[in-house]
Amino acid sequence: MYLINKSENRITKLEQKTFSELKFREREHLQEWIANNPSTLGEELLIIQKEFSGFSETNERLDLLALDKFGNLVIIENKLDDSGKDVTWQTIKYASYCSSLTKQEIIKIFQKYLGTTAKSEDKISEFYDNKEIEELLLNQGLNSQRLIMIAAKFRKEVTSSVLWLMNFKIRIQCFKVTPFALNEQLFLNFEQILPIKDTEDFTIGIASKAQEEVEVQETLKNRHLIRINFWEQYIKESNKINNLFSNISPSKDNWIGIGIGMTGVNLNLAMSKNYCRSEIYINRGSKEENKDLFDFIYQMKDIIENSFGGELEWERMDDKVSCRIKSELTGVSYFEKSDWNRMIEFMIDASERMEKAFKNPVKKTNNYIKGKK
Repeated sequence: MYLINKSENRITKLEQKTFSELKFREREHLQEWIANNPSTLGEELLIIQKEFSGFSETNERLDLLALDKFGNLVIIENKLDDSGKDVTWQTIKYASYCSSLTKQEIIKIFQKYLGTTAKSEDKISEFYDNKEIEELLLNQGLNSQRLIMIAAKFRKEVTSSVLWLMNFKIRIQCFKVTPFALNEQLFLNFEQILPIKDTEDFTIGIASKAQEEVEVQETLKNRHLIRINFWEQYIKESNKINNLFSNISPSKDNWIGIGIGMTGVNLNLAMSKNYCRSEIYINRGSKEENKDLFDFIYQMKDIIENSFGGELEWERMDDKVSCRIKSELTGVSYFEKSDWNRMIEFMIDASERMEKAFKNPVKKTNNYIKGKK
């Protein structure tokens, strides 16, 4: 690995190190780095437990337990400078132990990890784009679990067994993690060595297709009919006051949205069994760009809130790709028809005031983007 010096048009080689010579430890360092930034593994993962030991009649502990975007449990086993020869068997054992975990057990495991800082059901729902917890399918199927092994060096016994397991459609990945140094600066490189990345993309594509087929079946459920009926009534009442959502069709989803003059920045309305809200949702695809735009808009916070006529909740969401600015009403549910009028009245008012409050800031943000190009 080399460091590029643009001003001198030269490159400097970084010195490859080992974790042991840097005095880094597996649990105290590598595990914590991944737990706090799971995107190092090339995807969005929700870490739900560290050092998980909730297995019957065994004291074994798996390093990290996570959920992926398709509801699969991900078993993550970390090693440092050497994978050892038994890591494959160890990870398979953990996957077998986790294969029987139910959705409610997963929720309890995550709640134990969070403690009292947040509600696990809300965090899981947010990870899956605010879908209702009841409609989420988690850890479905005895062979849906995924295995990730991380080490600086993998023995041939390990890579050979991984390649063999892949023939049986076991979703297993090996990441080579290497520390580098340049003077006092330290760097860490994650590289997926198995399977080859093109193969992994194809595998994820298959999982995505299966998830979409499940969601099509889920549309037959009663909750989707309730949502459609709610949005029909909302749009009807909203059109009496303004035309913000006049071109939107009633949706089976728990949200609807419109553009407000900037690609990737929308005015959304969302509802659940616990709340309804109006929000400015920022997602232009790039996490770095989203955070930059959020910070730029946040500089106009006082002006925006004065125009809106009240305080807003500013959620930068550093652990997510997107950002959100919202006005929320809690203690209401779209399952309770007696709450509908209150919810609709709140969302009509909040969305109208929010659209006006963000009109000029969005124009300034567009100019800000043009100026950076």
